[in-house]
Amino acid sequence: MKTNNTEGCGLCNATWGEYWREIDGDNMYFCCNICADIFETMVKKVKEITGWKKIDYVELVGNYSSGRECEARNGEDAFRYYFRTYSNGKFITFEKR
Repeated sequence: MKTNNTEGCGLCNATWGEYWREIDGDNMYFCCNICADIFETMVKKVKEITGWKKIDYVELVGNYSSGRECEARNGEDAFRYYFRTYSNGKFITFEKR
């Protein structure tokens, strides 16, 4: 799975840390386990809502404090959503856009 964060963490793009996790068959880099937890939960929520078996690409815009406007893609299909989390990685908000 690809994201627009190409320089660092799959969620926040930070370049510190050295945490790897397999998400849907892809070994992805994250700065920490909390970002990996958030990303994995986000992927599960998107797949649950859309009925998709896989996600090809996720575009994430925003940050921890303001939340993230996102678009997930599966082939030609796209799903837009917003989410925000607590510092421990639990979701405050997850809304379809």
